[in-house]
Amino acid sequence: MRILLLLLLLAVAPLLLPLLAAAEPATLIRATELKKEPATDAATLARLPENAAVETLERRGGWMRVKSGGDEGWVRMLALRFGVPGAVKQGDTGISQLFNVARTGTSGAQVTTGARGLDAEQLANAQPNPAELAKMAGFAADADAAASFAAKGKLSATAVDYPK
Repeated sequence: MRILLLLLLLAVAPLLLPLLAAAEPATLIRATELKKEPATDAATLARLPENAAVETLERRGGWMRVKSGGDEGWVRMLALRFGVPGAVKQGDTGISQLFNVARTGTSGAQVTTGARGLDAEQLANAQPNPAELAKMAGFAADADAAASFAAKGKLSATAVDYPK
């Protein structure tokens, strides 16, 4: 009977691990919108300021469900810096890594975001698209807008020599 109970406990334990995982503190690295759902076109619940402290509750793709004060919603994962501000995060080991895997489905060792490139056939068959080029030009910022953005981000100009 005890063996059966132990086997049942071992079978159910992995299902309960995510419930045991505590919320992880994080800080917003830029002002961002708190969304009702994990989607860019979802309703905005609130506007969270840069450096706002949040607690992460759940991950869904590139989105994290967070709690900030009395508000709870979704923000993009890349807008977050995990850990307590000023603290150095150590690598997960042992039981904490097990909880991390159970909670998120990954060990948390690496996150890579990117896009695949073009293959040789696509490059060989490429054709110019003037309409898309004109559309892209519409996204360009003028010098005043760029200078304003740089000033807000406390960026300074640096001269860079072109390679020869």
